[in-house]
Amino acid sequence: MDAGSDSISPERSRRCAPASRPPLQEAGSRPYMPSLCSASRNPAVKCYGDRFIPVRSAMDMDMAHYLLTEPRKDTKNAATPSPAKEAYRKLLAEKLFNNRTRILAFRNKPPEPENILTELRADAASIQARPAKKRRYIPQSAERTLDAPDLVDDYYLNLLDWGSSNVLSIALGNTIYLWDAANGSTSELVTLDEDDGPVTSVSWAPDGRHIAVGLNSSTVQLWDSSSNRLLRTLQGVHESRVGSLAWNGNILTSGGMDGKIVNNDVRIRNHAVQTYRGHEQEVCGLKWSGSGQHLASGGNDNLLHIWDVSMASSVQSAGRTQWLHRLEDHLAAVKALAWCPFQSNLLASGGGGSDRCIKFWNTHTGACLNSVDTGSQVCALLWNKNDRELLSSHGFTQNQLTLWKYPSMDKMAELTGHTSRVLFMAQSPDGCTVASAAGDETLRFWNVFGTPDAPKAAVKTSHTGMFNSYNHIR
Repeated sequence: MDAGSDSISPERSRRCAPASRPPLQEAGSRPYMPSLCSASRNPAVKCYGDRFIPVRSAMDMDMAHYLLTEPRKDTKNAATPSPAKEAYRKLLAEKLFNNRTRILAFRNKPPEPENILTELRADAASIQARPAKKRRYIPQSAERTLDAPDLVDDYYLNLLDWGSSNVLSIALGNTIYLWDAANGSTSELVTLDEDDGPVTSVSWAPDGRHIAVGLNSSTVQLWDSSSNRLLRTLQGVHESRVGSLAWNGNILTSGGMDGKIVNNDVRIRNHAVQTYRGHEQEVCGLKWSGSGQHLASGGNDNLLHIWDVSMASSVQSAGRTQWLHRLEDHLAAVKALAWCPFQSNLLASGGGGSDRCIKFWNTHTGACLNSVDTGSQVCALLWNKNDRELLSSHGFTQNQLTLWKYPSMDKMAELTGHTSRVLFMAQSPDGCTVASAAGDETLRFWNVFGTPDAPKAAVKTSHTGMFNSYNHIR
């Protein structure tokens, strides 16, 4: 004992011992002893027991035994398990024990939600009972068949078009006929002289009243279908036949056998305002995008060009126009072109007999998104305006129309009836009916795209220039 320290007797020490208090207790109260089953004053709070005392009823004894004994087994086995066995063991433990590593449980598990299995079964039953989407019925035979004598059997021409006023035009030799879909009546627009004919292309203006006619003599004529009157003749643009035409507002774009593509403003005297140069052989396919900003052109040189409206050069310019994209993937002439109605930068193109493919292009990047070998010459392409479907017409061997589901490109239907290659297709203004013309000199109508969900009322629009006065419905 150190010097100077006081001596404390054992008896005094025993008397002072009760004076000590456990820490963190309220002064003057007796020691706190929590109850394992005491109820809280707040009915919303449930007590599941003291966190420091394991609750036996909440423990899984089998799992606890496994977690206690498994490490010993691992130490006894000197051999190192293979990586595959170790990975399997970890995966098995994860699935069986849900990554649980605790042996003791200090509170009961929260109660399971009532009727959870009943709700899951009800959800599953409702999903199974939900009726599947009814598959649209697609008639396998033509709704109507008309004779088309003297139809020129030439892959590179475009002799069929369906206008916005529901009148279909078809060129048969030197004569252009109009078929009114509203009443089924047929009328003759014009019969051309032998020096000008035969007709090599027809295309309705957006107003549905005026029609452009490309001729074998390299000229283009503009006609008023309501009065059967020739409005003007566009000359000096091409050096040979004009096999393709496409409208973009008041601009009529023409493509010829000379490989030139020319924009003609039909409102002004000097109509040839711009030209696109890139094809070395006949231009057989022309299509403007829905926005009117891009033009797709296909030629007999197996080339597909994408042009920007702002990149065309003046006709007087000696320089060559720079295309936006020059696509060389097709192995035959590219005539079939169709811009997607629900994705503005998606273009479908079809190749001739040595190619037989339908290709899909991102026109922003020039990338080929997909290519499908159809097994036969692709003559024409049309998108469904009301659904994600594409219709193609073909030549030898089946001369069929094929309906594809996009983007899977699963065949939905094959429509047969033509006995020669189906050269031309045109779509009705409502997008439901398709007219096809083939080398067998027949014109067939197919109800292939069904009925739109909600028919839209026709809206009268105003036009300027030479189309400023007309009746929208013929």
